[in-house]
Amino acid sequence: MSAVDPKVGLLFGSFNPIHTGHLILAHFMATHTDLDAVWLIVSPQSPFKVGQELLPERARYELVEAAIAGNDQLRVSDVEFSMSKPNYTIDTLEELHQHYPHHRFVLLMGEDNLPGLPRWKAADRIMAEYEIYVYPRPGIEATSIASPANVRIVDAPLLDISATFVRDCVRAGKSIRYLVPAGVEKRIQEQRYWQE
Repeated sequence: MSAVDPKVGLLFGSFNPIHTGHLILAHFMATHTDLDAVWLIVSPQSPFKVGQELLPERARYELVEAAIAGNDQLRVSDVEFSMSKPNYTIDTLEELHQHYPHHRFVLLMGEDNLPGLPRWKAADRIMAEYEIYVYPRPGIEATSIASPANVRIVDAPLLDISATFVRDCVRAGKSIRYLVPAGVEKRIQEQRYWQE
């Protein structure tokens, strides 16, 4: 592995829709850590969100694309769209390695997910083979579980914004200005997402 191999953070999510909290976190990780870039991995179906009503995966991808336009350090990926569902992180990592063998991938994870990591598919491999950057989450106390050596706690900004809140605002006819980028707001209005 050469010194120029890009180090890329992977931020997984349903992004239903992407909002300012996601973007501030992704940009912070790309500019305030040793990462060269952050890729936002749009998950078609999380194994932990089975049955949750989601916009079609391509629609959510296009919202992310609109949100990060003009930011060279952020990229959206549809790598999971052609994979079997539900998607598991280890399978996505293997798929990415096939396409980008010289990239070093780092998992970006909310502190609320860290305690459940040992229950993930191939958790031992993930913890042994990948660095994990953990960011704070609203209402979550600093974790007391013993962290593996490859886990780095990053003091990233904490924004208590949720996609559920954004969707509820849209359904209620309330403004979502500044909760999402202008391009995302425009697309939601034009496509009438979450407007019964």
